[in-house]
Amino acid sequence: LLKSEGRPLKSQVDLYHGPDYIPWNCAVYTEDGKKRPINLIVPSPLSGNTVAMQNTGFIEFPFSACAKVDSSSPRLENFYKKLSTEGTSKHVQGGAVNTTPFDQSVDSVQILLKTDGRHLKARIELLQGPNNLKQSFEVYSSNGYKRPFMAVIETPKDGNVIRIVNTAPLEYPLEATVEPYIVGSSSDDEGMT
Repeated sequence: LLKSEGRPLKSQVDLYHGPDYIPWNCAVYTEDGKKRPINLIVPSPLSGNTVAMQNTGFIEFPFSACAKVDSSSPRLENFYKKLSTEGTSKHVQGGAVNTTPFDQSVDSVQILLKTDGRHLKARIELLQGPNNLKQSFEVYSSNGYKRPFMAVIETPKDGNVIRIVNTAPLEYPLEATVEPYIVGSSSDDEGMT
């Protein structure tokens, strides 16, 4: 979990396996770390892993970070299995773009990106309005089956769209599952008269 006091947040999250091998990394950005904190699930299937989170933004924009080791959590296993089996996955070819809109009743969405064992390289964006970027993730995984991308993204207010760009070449397709996570009525009447 990465969050700030309402300021922009920019970070690099790396999974180290051993002293110098990084099989999974993700560059993250959020416009408002209080409204939209970063909730990542970093897969670490083998032992000897270390997660590093560093602030790549300006020194004036600090953030709080925490990581929880949940190696045998049934909740984590259920998150992956539920999205893999019950969610509707879309095949996204290398270089392709996929968008999924959500209405204002969806408070957060869950995302799973995986491959058949090939490299995973993608950009995930939360847009609110036309090309108004609120949050982004640039993810790389050396094995998208063993180390998929999993996240929960907060989607407050109306007009939210998740855009997934497969930045890998054509030979590296991915499976994307984007489903509502928390659905409820937002009672934020900001700007209403």
